[in-house]
Amino acid sequence: MTSYLEQIDKTRLPKHIAIIMDGNGRWAKAQGLDRSYGHKKGVDSVRTVTEAATEIGIKYLTLYTFSTENWNRPQEEIDALMALMVMAIERETPDLIKNGVRLQAIGNLSRMPEEVRQRLDKCISDTAQGTGVTLVLALSYSSRWEIVDAVKKISSKVSSGEISVDNITEDTISQSLTTKNIPDPDLLIRTGGEERISNFLMWQISYSELYFTPEYWPDFGKESLYKAICNYQSRERRFGKTSEQL
Repeated sequence: MTSYLEQIDKTRLPKHIAIIMDGNGRWAKAQGLDRSYGHKKGVDSVRTVTEAATEIGIKYLTLYTFSTENWNRPQEEIDALMALMVMAIERETPDLIKNGVRLQAIGNLSRMPEEVRQRLDKCISDTAQGTGVTLVLALSYSSRWEIVDAVKKISSKVSSGEISVDNITEDTISQSLTTKNIPDPDLLIRTGGEERISNFLMWQISYSELYFTPEYWPDFGKESLYKAICNYQSRERRFGKTSEQL
């Protein structure tokens, strides 16, 4: 069977892919298993997709790991997710370093448990010299929270006289977001069959190509990623222009 990898034009790769990893719980339920087992399998998919992105030459991969809304889930599930996060971060760090992956995190990280933050900070520090894919974990993240936070930062600068209202531009807002040093996503993927954005990178995905798949995240592998990239490359990205202008 021909791999989608063979169909990809390596000269037109998306620089940044963002993924809403959905369906861990439903995958587990379909297997007659506890939701926590679905999250564990989801970690395996993170490793697989990161490897695929590294091998093909994607520069940035952002994963919606834990939203601010997820804090409303049952405490038992939150505790299990946090424990899994600590374990996964420590277990994966050596491979991230070996593969040149640089880890970053965005979101309201002050809400994360201290132990998780400390281990996350260590992994970020340990992988800082990576020159391959930048893996961005969106933790305790939501786009509305991020935009409100950006408005507060800009308002503070206006109040202090650092900038004037008339000088506020789109770039002012972009540079006030948690993604300020990260290019906007070219491709947004959502697994699990839902077709909505769910408060994720709403400013940044203004011109992103959207790709929805019914596959649950634990089933999303290398071929799934390659298929999404092929779909992306079949589209014409006009950014408001006509086809003739491109």
